[in-house]
Amino acid sequence: MKSLFEKHVATWPALRGGLLALLAAVLFGISTPLVQRAGAGAGPFATAALLYAGAALMGALLRRPPAREAALRRADVPRLVAMALAGAVVGPVALAWGLQHTSGTSASLMLALEAVFTAVLARALYREVMDRRTWSAMALLLAGGAVLVLDRGLGAGSAQMAGLLAVLLATVAWGVDNTLSRALAERDPGQVVLGKSALGAGATAVLAVVAGDALPNAWHGLALLAIGALGYGASLRLYLLAQRAFGAARTGSVFAFAPFIGALLAIALGDRSAGTGMAIGGALMLAGVALHLAESHAHPHAHAALVHEHPHRHDDGHHHDHTHDPMPRDEHSHAHRHAPLRHAHPHVPDLHHGHRH
Repeated sequence: MKSLFEKHVATWPALRGGLLALLAAVLFGISTPLVQRAGAGAGPFATAALLYAGAALMGALLRRPPAREAALRRADVPRLVAMALAGAVVGPVALAWGLQHTSGTSASLMLALEAVFTAVLARALYREVMDRRTWSAMALLLAGGAVLVLDRGLGAGSAQMAGLLAVLLATVAWGVDNTLSRALAERDPGQVVLGKSALGAGATAVLAVVAGDALPNAWHGLALLAIGALGYGASLRLYLLAQRAFGAARTGSVFAFAPFIGALLAIALGDRSAGTGMAIGGALMLAGVALHLAESHAHPHAHAALVHEHPHRHDDGHHHDHTHDPMPRDEHSHAHRHAPLRHAHPHVPDLHHGHRH
C-alpha cells in the first residue's frame, strides 16, 4: 500500500524534489544573518574556512555505506575540485566580505539572483525541459527577488553598494557550483558534501593564514562551525537530493526562497529596514514555489537502454525490474540496467527523465 504522500508524488512528481529544495532553502536562508553576527570582526577567509569545516563534519556524519549509496569515483575529482573552488572558496568568501559591508536583509535578498544563474546554466548544459508553468514559477520567483532587491537598493547608500556587489559575485559562484553538482546527484550526497567542504575548508584556511585574517573568538568560532554544519552541510545534502528528484533548474528556482527566509530572520533579530516591498516580493516568491510544487508534466516519452548506479527501490515506479536473490525490500545501490521503454506518466527532469522536447 502506498502512503498518501507517495500517491501525491505519483500525481505531482515535483512535490518530493520541491519540498527537499524548500527545506534546503530554509537551512541556508537562516544561515545568512547568523553568519553576519557570528563572523563579525573575523576575516572573510577565516569565516569561510570555519563554515566549510562545519559542513565537512556534517558530510562525514551523513555518509552512507556503498550498498545504500553510489560512492564517488576518481573521474569525479576534477568536478568536485571545481565545485569547491566556486562554491566553497569564491562564494562564501565573497558573501562573508559582503556581509561586513551591507545589512543582513540586503544580502539575504540579493541571494535570490542565484536561481537565475543556476537555471540559465542548467538549461544550457543539461537541456532541462522548461514548460509554461516552470517559466511562470521562475518568473514569479525572479520578480519577487527583484522587488526585494530594489526595495533594499533604493534605500541603500553608496557605502553598501560594494557589499551588494560582493554578494552578487557569491550568487554567480554558487550558480556555477549548483550546475556542476547536478552531474554528481547520483553519488552519495554525504560523500559529496564531505569532499567539497574539506577541499573548500583547506583552501580558505591557507588563504586566511596568508592574508593574516583576524580570527573570531572561541564562541563565535563554534557558532560558525554549527552554522556551516546545518546551513551549508545539511542544506547541500538536501539540495543534491532535490536535484536527483527534480533537476538543476527547478531546484535552483525553489531554492531562491532562501533569501526570503534569511530576510525574515534578519528582521526577527532586530533589522528594521524592510517595508512594503518585502511583503510584495515575499508573496510573489511564495506563489512561485507553490507553482513548482504543483507541477505535473506528462506525455508519451521513450527511455533508451541505460546502465547506471544510484539508490533505488523496486517499487519506485522507475522500472527497476532486475532481480536479486534474495530480493531487497529497502532502498539499495548498485550498477543496474534499464531496458528500452516507451510510456506516459507525470514526470520531472529527474535521473530517468532527461529526454529532449
